[in-house]
Amino acid sequence: MAEPLILALDQGTTSTRAILFDRKGQALAEAGRPLQQHYPADGWVEHDAEEIFRACVEVLAEAVRKAARSMDEVAAIGITNQRETVVVWEKATGRPIHRAIVWQDRRTADLCERLREAGREAEVTEITGLLLDPYFSGTKIRWLLDRVEGARARAEAGELMAGTIDAWVIWKLTGGRVHATDATNASRTLLYDIRKGEWSQAMGEMLGVPLGLLPEVRDCAGDFGETEAGLLGRAVPIRGVAGDQQAALMGQGCIRPGEMKATYGTGCFMLINTGEAAPVSRARLLTTIAARVGGKTTYALEGAIFIAGAAVQWLNEGLGVPGGPQAAEQLAARAREDHGVVLVPAFTGLGAPWWDAGARGAIFGLTRDSSLPEIAQATLDASALQTRDLIEAMRADAPEAFHGGVELRIDGGMSRSLFFSQRLADLTGISVCRATYQETTALGAALFAGVGAGIYASLEEAAAARPRTEGFAPAMDKHRREAAYARWLDALTRVRS
Repeated sequence: MAEPLILALDQGTTSTRAILFDRKGQALAEAGRPLQQHYPADGWVEHDAEEIFRACVEVLAEAVRKAARSMDEVAAIGITNQRETVVVWEKATGRPIHRAIVWQDRRTADLCERLREAGREAEVTEITGLLLDPYFSGTKIRWLLDRVEGARARAEAGELMAGTIDAWVIWKLTGGRVHATDATNASRTLLYDIRKGEWSQAMGEMLGVPLGLLPEVRDCAGDFGETEAGLLGRAVPIRGVAGDQQAALMGQGCIRPGEMKATYGTGCFMLINTGEAAPVSRARLLTTIAARVGGKTTYALEGAIFIAGAAVQWLNEGLGVPGGPQAAEQLAARAREDHGVVLVPAFTGLGAPWWDAGARGAIFGLTRDSSLPEIAQATLDASALQTRDLIEAMRADAPEAFHGGVELRIDGGMSRSLFFSQRLADLTGISVCRATYQETTALGAALFAGVGAGIYASLEEAAAARPRTEGFAPAMDKHRREAAYARWLDALTRVRS
């Protein structure tokens, strides 16, 4: 019998892609479609949910076709998605009542501020592990019910459904037979009690969202129904679902406490598995569900860096350094040793653990000998130093996860740079493992689906299919490392509002 194949659907913020994997985690083919962004007002970001669904069907079929394989060989589909983007649609027709509101959207900032001023954030964090921020889905659903004519009355009458992108895609793929999400996506809505493992009546009342709108919450590896036969040529089981960062955590094999990963794109998302403990962060990190498999929930602490790869883009475009990221890396490698230049890329404020929206970027330590190589190196170092900020915050919040030493598993665009990977190890003092295969998010979705379909007997067996890695050990002496971090902390003090 032919080896079973797993089809991963990766529905992201700017594109929709599908990748066909074999049991060993090897990618056989992929297909993608760009996703149009809509900006109807300042700070508003929307997607066309119907466009997303059409693209999903197209790329799933195309990836199998490109591999010259048959859909009959596909044992399961795994889905991963942009986490906090939300859709509200009609139960009877499947038509969205409005465009999807994207995770980047800030239209509900006033509501979040009112709740914060009313002293509700501590309660929110205790229940959901999150902060009061328009980033999350719950206030977006509230906005749609309040602003779309007749929506609230229809919701209360049971005529509407709501969910994050995974729930929308599952409902459409199954022909309206399954309204479900997984625990990782549920944990990003501001409506889910991450400790009790159920939708929170208290949060529903606080945000004005009827819980009857929401999908059933299932394990990340489990039964999410089957696709309608007419969509892909046969009914294909959907057996795995996870939000994008949690899928990447799985794709990097971080299934045990203390295992952590960082994804370096425009910004950086970093998560550390904390096992069955769900610590309340004192550093305003997010406590989130890492996975739920076989009814067992594991948790993670998550921190976000606003500007990572975007700082290199600024170096290329803002300072006119030609040649893209590779040229920036070559320039940085020519910098003088211990030059003392520090760049704080607070172009849009500072993320975790500082949370200072008023901070702005600056360069410190310039001397007559400073030039572009020093600035280029300081630009790359900023991502490494911000990573150390998150590591120190995580160490303070969950010291037990750091027992026995840790390594940082990395992926994303910046991780392709050998120079950056080594600087990351040097400036954090932690061994770094770079994934040689970059599509760890899609792979994670495939691995969850493989467990759900019985292709893998356990998470441990699935995690063994993680990509080959390249290791980087810290080579900088401790005195230089701590001096560099002290300069960084001093620069942060100067830019913070």
